[in-house]
Amino acid sequence: MTTPVEADYLVVGAGAMGMAFVDALIDHAPDVRVALVDRRHGVGGHWLEAYPFVRLHQASALYGVASTLLGGGRVQHRGPETGLQERATKSEICAYYERILAERLLESGRVEFFAGCEHLGDHTFASRVSGERFTVPERCRVVDAHYLAPRVPAEVPPPFEVGDGARVVPVNELAHLDEPPSRYVVVGSGKTATDACIWLLARGVAPDAITWVRPRDPWMLNRAVVQPVPEVFLGFVADMMEAAEASSSLEDLFLRMEDAGIMLRVDRSVTPTMAKAPTLALWELELLRTIEHVVRLGHIRRVERGSIHFDDGSITIPSDALIVHCAGEGLIYRPLVPVWSPGAMTLQPIRAGFPCFGAAIAGYVEATRSDDDVKNRLCPPSPYPDSMASWARMTAVGTRNAGSFGTERDISSWASTVAINPARISRDAPRSAQLDGILDRVKAHSGPGAARLAELSGGWAGAGSG
Repeated sequence: MTTPVEADYLVVGAGAMGMAFVDALIDHAPDVRVALVDRRHGVGGHWLEAYPFVRLHQASALYGVASTLLGGGRVQHRGPETGLQERATKSEICAYYERILAERLLESGRVEFFAGCEHLGDHTFASRVSGERFTVPERCRVVDAHYLAPRVPAEVPPPFEVGDGARVVPVNELAHLDEPPSRYVVVGSGKTATDACIWLLARGVAPDAITWVRPRDPWMLNRAVVQPVPEVFLGFVADMMEAAEASSSLEDLFLRMEDAGIMLRVDRSVTPTMAKAPTLALWELELLRTIEHVVRLGHIRRVERGSIHFDDGSITIPSDALIVHCAGEGLIYRPLVPVWSPGAMTLQPIRAGFPCFGAAIAGYVEATRSDDDVKNRLCPPSPYPDSMASWARMTAVGTRNAGSFGTERDISSWASTVAINPARISRDAPRSAQLDGILDRVKAHSGPGAARLAELSGGWAGAGSG
């Protein structure tokens, strides 16, 4: 059985980017109809499968959809992050997206949501439960909001062989243990692994009972400088651009940013090569530095009961050791393609480091422009970072894109009302000499800084780079 669905847009993926795109689209294109499809049972994307103790690594206000603030924009008044803005938990994020679906999208009467459905290509999708097939008209624009969907440990097997008797669990299972092992072996270098280590330490696990397998050491952003406060965030931008302008190499750039309080590294004796750059608080950094048993022998090839074998050697572990798999791919690195193509869109980050805002911009631009060439000129995609070079490139592209938005009066005006815009300065916000000075620094250094970032990263190569 095939059921026709009347829609102008088929949006494949109801995660953070798909939801942000649809929210902005229907706000500014009042007559369009949208079919929103996701293979999971609800909206929220990978958050539905995330580990129970996960929190946003950035301020809640910088995440979600343009129309509706996530959380209350509250500042934390106690705990180790006093003075920083709140960060939502997994349950808060999932509830937020459910509310956006029910009260914003479905209530509009112009969005239909099809849960548990697989996109079969072109204009067809099918239920994974009943097998029913659905089609949308040929004129319907297909929006791929799943192109860069992250892969989390709960959804993928460990990227290494597991021998008989070895205890290997995804990070999700830490919250469901019946009894503690004598040793935890946390596998991974990124945000998930740091979250796992911090969660264990905060619950009384001794640092010497944790082995941290870090194939690469990571650079991370100081959470204190990535805050939805103009003087703070734009001050971070100014400091970053000054560092970029003066830097002689990629390593020099990151060391200058470390000196400026922007970048953090767990071990100051090791120069990191990984730069996905999630945010980290100083209290978390202090905890992570208490873990002394760090293994840097490359990637794991095989885990056995009592031993782990790496690219560059082996170690012994207690027979009851629990290997905590945090080594899912996470961010997906696929080739950048133009966001707009004939009859289709492929959502990708546009503003460096803030994919929700980028997807909302794409929704706004789609609703307010008719020429795809103009849209692609305004919104070339920005890569997700992995290395220092790709971080520099992402920042250079995002800076250039922000300059493009600034020259479009309507986009600039709309962006000033949107909380998920990290550089937002509200039209009615009081101005201060401090903010004016910071804006002068941003204006003076963004051009030379972005140009130097582009040089350090190897240039502008990529879709829509011009």
